[in-house]
Amino acid sequence: MTDLWQLSVPWWDLVLRAVVVYGFLLVLMRVTGRRQIGEYAPFDLILLLIISNAVQNSMNAGDNSLLGGLISATTLLLLHWAMSRLGYRFRAVERLLDGRAKILIHNGWVDHRLMRREAISITDLRAILRDHDCVSVQEVRLAVLETTGHVTGIRRSG
Repeated sequence: MTDLWQLSVPWWDLVLRAVVVYGFLLVLMRVTGRRQIGEYAPFDLILLLIISNAVQNSMNAGDNSLLGGLISATTLLLLHWAMSRLGYRFRAVERLLDGRAKILIHNGWVDHRLMRREAISITDLRAILRDHDCVSVQEVRLAVLETTGHVTGIRRSG
């Protein structure tokens, strides 16, 4: 029973590892693009599950104690809370964390470079149009790829 609370590494080692892994994954998710953050397809969810398993050992340094898990989880939650607060208070931090919304379609004109950069296929674009009750891009006044990965849109009037 005492093994539950017995750390095999110093507590600060667990905190440091959690901070490094959190920062690494934050940068990695940011670099791979906004589309990874929107609604997850099964393909994306499997990737996230595998990544979480892959980084587990680097965070716990082989410590499987209950206390070690609680320290790591608390560190991750506090980091997430702190980053949210910093993003709320400082616009530059918010832009760094979330990026900027990008115009995908403007007055029926599709930004194909943005589609390539964000790995949005023509099939994805058609699905986006259907979600906004549009049959063709000519019906779209504005479609914006939001920082969340979702696409919001405004139909042309008339």
